[in-house]
Amino acid sequence: MGPHPAVAAIRLAVRRVLTDIRDGHGRTPGRPPHEQPPSPLVLVACSGGADSMALASALAFEAPRLGVRAGGVTVDHGLQAGSDLRAAEVVLRLTELGLEPAESVAVTVGRDGGPEAAARDARYAALDAVAERHGACAVLLGHTRDDQAETVLLGLARGSGIRSLSGMAAVSGADGRYRRPFLQVDRQTARKACMAQSLPVWDDPHNTDPAYTRSRLRHEGLPALEKALGKGVVEALARTAQLSRDDADALDAWAGRAEAGVRDADGRLECAKLYELPPAVRRRVLRRAAIEAGAPAGSLFARHIEEVDRLITGWRGQGAINLPGRVVARRQGGRLVIRQG
Repeated sequence: MGPHPAVAAIRLAVRRVLTDIRDGHGRTPGRPPHEQPPSPLVLVACSGGADSMALASALAFEAPRLGVRAGGVTVDHGLQAGSDLRAAEVVLRLTELGLEPAESVAVTVGRDGGPEAAARDARYAALDAVAERHGACAVLLGHTRDDQAETVLLGLARGSGIRSLSGMAAVSGADGRYRRPFLQVDRQTARKACMAQSLPVWDDPHNTDPAYTRSRLRHEGLPALEKALGKGVVEALARTAQLSRDDADALDAWAGRAEAGVRDADGRLECAKLYELPPAVRRRVLRRAAIEAGAPAGSLFARHIEEVDRLITGWRGQGAINLPGRVVARRQGGRLVIRQG
């Protein structure tokens, strides 16, 4: 008798990702061991919740069958009493699954960008450090299709353009370090997989705390949408994310090619040539220029780029535009100058 359908689904999702990682690492099934490169190490980021525990169990099952080493890491954000004890429990569960190395990393969460963004920044910095220390080629994250739908809605609420609507990428980070095998798997499937395998899970109270935007969206916003529009909203939003990502990638590539043609011999942006570009392409060129000048990408919003764009499309002699990171954009003699002021 085969595994529970939910277990089979998560294992298949992980198998596909691990196969891609292994093949990209140069390992070939059937080749003699002495001719194979060292086995790649893949880590799973595990909070102890249902999504990441399901991911950890699937990694532990599939990795040995594909010639991949597997380990796990949990991040202790220190935001709740007893978080260190829970982190130790997660490490024990990872060890029991056969993952090695398995460790906990404590971080200090700042305040920049709000509590959710600050915790995310601290978490990724810790995961990067652990991956580099162990020489891991990839870190698996347990984001599900439901998480993707929430991310799309949050992007829509911010009005930040098509890139925000593209949600989370299946592969992201430096050298494609972060992999998200579950973006086509719903949250309920992950939970069922844990139940079928009798895996203990921890439900983070922050996930139901209405003080957090994502929590309100999860427990109030999405259910209201499903009540008004019917079932299938989550699947439709996840599909929108993929379509938006394809469009955004194409426009980014176009902007990359167009940028060289709108600069003069000294590398300065020429306003007349920028004006001739389609708005979606021009704004991407402006965003790239602002980031290159020192504006933090995470703090650079659509409204900032729209203000800079008006220096091109609605020039009335207006003054300089202040951007995040102490970057200033101004129009001078038919050129757009963007630099730290």
